[in-house]
Amino acid sequence: MSSTETYKAAFDEPPSSKVSGTAETSSLVSPYFSYGLPYREACAKHVTETFKCSRVYIIASGTLSRETDRLDLLIEALKEKEVEIVGVKKGMRPHTPWTQIIEIASEARAGNADCIVTLGAGSLTDGAKIVVLALANNITDPKDLAGYSIEAKTPKTGVKPPTIPLICIPTSLSGGEYFSLAGGTDDITTKHKQGFLQNGMGVRLIILDPELCLGTPWFHWLSTGVRSIDHCVEALCSLEATPESDQDAEAGLRLLVPWLLITKQDEKSVEARHHCQMGVRLAMKNVRAGIPMGGSHAIGHQLGPMGVGHGVTSCIMCPAVMKWNLEHGRNNPDVQEKQDKVRSILWTEPRAAELFKKVGLSQDKADLGDLLDVIIRTLGLPRTLKEVDIGADQIEKLSKRTLDDFWAPTNPIPLMDAAQVKSILEMVVG
Repeated sequence: MSSTETYKAAFDEPPSSKVSGTAETSSLVSPYFSYGLPYREACAKHVTETFKCSRVYIIASGTLSRETDRLDLLIEALKEKEVEIVGVKKGMRPHTPWTQIIEIASEARAGNADCIVTLGAGSLTDGAKIVVLALANNITDPKDLAGYSIEAKTPKTGVKPPTIPLICIPTSLSGGEYFSLAGGTDDITTKHKQGFLQNGMGVRLIILDPELCLGTPWFHWLSTGVRSIDHCVEALCSLEATPESDQDAEAGLRLLVPWLLITKQDEKSVEARHHCQMGVRLAMKNVRAGIPMGGSHAIGHQLGPMGVGHGVTSCIMCPAVMKWNLEHGRNNPDVQEKQDKVRSILWTEPRAAELFKKVGLSQDKADLGDLLDVIIRTLGLPRTLKEVDIGADQIEKLSKRTLDDFWAPTNPIPLMDAAQVKSILEMVVG
């Protein structure tokens, strides 16, 4: 069956009209999200009816553009609604270079775009969030972006919030579309990736289509799924977690773990892809709510510009950070208690428990890092730095750079010294 026949459409913060006659609505936190219609139909409908736009700039995955007709179908659906396509960017370089952000913003400005649409995931999403910020503030020089980052020594004042709606159609499970924070790399001077989080930034509508994602390579789908598992795990282990955040993170984990394992067995399961997408929504609610992440994310942010995909950074770092936190948090009962809670969640998931028993893990002795390691290895994903060509000679520099990340000090055991980070990285050298 098609996604329209199988699933209903829904929204966070319902707009003035529903997606279809079978739509359900709910009043959760924005952004809006939609599922149940093919991505192209949903996009055309909301561009014209929800946002009343008529001039669209599209940023599309290079792979989807080259190897499939997905972009062509999207353009055709928009044109049928008399929407003008004022520009198309096919592909964005990894880790969102500032020069390319400004290049896209200039093209969108020249075309008088009133809506930005992304088709794909990863750097496209982050880049588009910064593009709409650049459009609102008439930023034309890549170097000027430095003043808008959260690391700016002299932050810009009077920053205008984006006014052009951003619609994202993701094809991975990294979840960046649910959070206003965006990462962009200064490819002119420092080569350092910086965060951007200004008032009004973020995606206005997320369109979920599990059938579209059947074309996403299994490695990318599963590794970004582990990224969302990492969101759930670090939220549950955060010392600033709340009962509400724990509830969302647990629900997300209970969707992601079994359905990712099912996807590994059956790449063509639309049902599995759909449930994984629903898990990402729950995983990202806590990030949006301000529950801080920890060491896995902090280190991962610095591995990214070194050529390691965000999902892969979580595959390598999350189990190690959990083990390190447990070892160094012996005097903090909250650390043990929170990890025990996550262990209990995983052991009570039948598919996960069956897997743990199969490899000989003991419920009494295996720690959280052990459980995560087995899940990630079963998914066929990397577990060491060696597997992603990061050598021991790079650990020193990587350790120091991690300390500048905003989530380093929010690790349950605050990462305040490069020696701490180094000891974590040495666990996964390979």
